[in-house]
Amino acid sequence: MMHKSEAISNDLLTLAHWMAGDFSNYQQASTSPKDYAHIHVFFRPLSFEFFSGIGLYSEQVYDYDLWTPYRQGVHRLVDRGDDVYIENFSLKNAMFFAGSGRDLNILKTITPDAIARRYDCSMVFKRDRDRFIGSVEGDRCLIEKNGCQTYLDSYVEITETTWLSLDKGLDVNTHKQVWGSTTGPLRFEKRESFAHEVPTIL
Repeated sequence: MMHKSEAISNDLLTLAHWMAGDFSNYQQASTSPKDYAHIHVFFRPLSFEFFSGIGLYSEQVYDYDLWTPYRQGVHRLVDRGDDVYIENFSLKNAMFFAGSGRDLNILKTITPDAIARRYDCSMVFKRDRDRFIGSVEGDRCLIEKNGCQTYLDSYVEITETTWLSLDKGLDVNTHKQVWGSTTGPLRFEKRESFAHEVPTIL
């Protein structure tokens, strides 16, 4: 168990502050509407007590249907010295918590027993001057799509005001792409920061 008095790296706290926000790819979607839907990504800080550390809830939604997320998750940030390791968790009854990215009253109803660890699907982030670069660990984060077993290939770049991500599913046998963008990464800009909600570590 971690106590608030224990040291947490500047990189971990910086990454948490930069991730905490409401992101939109409105600019990208309006410029290339045939290639990109208008998407919002919310990262909302959890209380310190949830993980006895720094955690975030995430929600991805289409702009036309803000109450029906197509992806939700919970994330625990772990300081490993040379990098920040982000453990990913799924929600057992995700739709119960839809809207948590925008409504703190819903967010507070998420409890540790409502989540399950997604093993082999953690992300590893490293600081590169004014940005963090992240990728999924290994090739064992398995996702079945259209009857095909794939593994996740995920790349993320985060700055204080932007979020870039490219997710692809590759066939476990042929390593050919089965799902994901073929037109390039999603590019989000931060519309609102929730950095002030990241727990203060004394």
